[in-house]
Amino acid sequence: MNKKQTIDLDFDREHIWHPYTSMTQPIPVYPVTHANHNLIHLETGEQLIDGMASWWSAIHGYNHPILNAAMVEQINSMSHIMFGGITHNSAVELCKKLVAITPESLTKVFLADSGSVSVEVAIKMALQYWLSQGISTKQKLMTPYKGYHGDTFAAMSVCDPVNSMHSLYNGFLPEHIFVPAPVSQFGSEFNQAEAQTLEQYFKAHHNQVAAFIIEPIVQNAGGMNFYHPDYLACVRKLCSEYNVLLICDEIATGFGRTGKLFAVEHADIEPDILCIGKALTGGTMTLSATLTSEKIATGISEGEAGVLMHGPTFMGNPLACAVACASIDLLLNQNWQQRISDINSQLQQLNKCRELDDVADVRTLGAIGVVELNDAAGSVDVAKIQAYFVEQGVWIRPFGKLIYLMPPYISDANSIKTLCDAIYNAIKDKHYR
Repeated sequence: MNKKQTIDLDFDREHIWHPYTSMTQPIPVYPVTHANHNLIHLETGEQLIDGMASWWSAIHGYNHPILNAAMVEQINSMSHIMFGGITHNSAVELCKKLVAITPESLTKVFLADSGSVSVEVAIKMALQYWLSQGISTKQKLMTPYKGYHGDTFAAMSVCDPVNSMHSLYNGFLPEHIFVPAPVSQFGSEFNQAEAQTLEQYFKAHHNQVAAFIIEPIVQNAGGMNFYHPDYLACVRKLCSEYNVLLICDEIATGFGRTGKLFAVEHADIEPDILCIGKALTGGTMTLSATLTSEKIATGISEGEAGVLMHGPTFMGNPLACAVACASIDLLLNQNWQQRISDINSQLQQLNKCRELDDVADVRTLGAIGVVELNDAAGSVDVAKIQAYFVEQGVWIRPFGKLIYLMPPYISDANSIKTLCDAIYNAIKDKHYR
């Protein structure tokens, strides 16, 4: 535990910009002194059960001794070294692991420093591949509505243009081609009309489309939409038929969150390019990776530029790579499938929210649980509901009309019950508005 400290909340409020927060009317922030297991400890004494896994990244919880030991060992050698013209064991070992656990065709790994950057790299790969083939007409991307891929400019351009948090930038961003969001739900029947509609878009636009980018199985921040694996399989089939690359964004869904190690496994498909991040380091360090095939890598490398035109300063950061190796081993050396199955069973307690008038839907998949409010209820007042959740001893951060859980995998049954009860009571007693 850290030494007792006093966090200057006045300075924080006046000078520090938090995510998606106004500087003139900031919502409250809660001073954290330390975290361990699945608990967040506030300076004011409260212990909060974490239902967010720090935006879906801290899958092993906090202060895990194995992850801490990996970072200590690495930092005693070097915390960082440039990756241009230099390599090191932590990066090599990490890339070996990633090639081994991702789809078989993905054998080339580009390490970056955040999820959004991995999407930027994926888009660059797709555009540069076609240019290297002498095809200059493929300059657009195709993607479903309700998608979310990050906060940097290329990533924003493939987020939902109407309902996303980036609609303010319409007119500044490149304009891409949006197809209807998947409608057939996971676990239900697949409507073949969706496949027919998709094919119409491919027929009309394939000559100008470099790649189709999609979050496999779960559209996350765009609405927590759990869609049918046949939709993804259909996209893969059409990409192959119409000579379009497939980018799968597994930044949120990778490393077991949906019940498969990677969500593409639900549809038994392989993308041309795969983006991973968030849980890659177990939530300890910022790191991402973009993986692609021999075909794409060779195509880019034999093009006019001869290289992929990207190279972050902290690419292949040794400290992040070392803890990523430890996190992957920690996940795979346990019965993680059973762990996710147990969490999913416990998340079924959210189903009691269906009896509430303000609830439109409840859905779960893997270690994800979502309660969606109806239109009459409207969007959640984040400041109000968060204050209530803190009183209940839980940390849950909703958005829009969605109150959801993505807890650390080490969460026990009592923790999940407390989280589910807090959501039910918050809605029942109108603490969200």
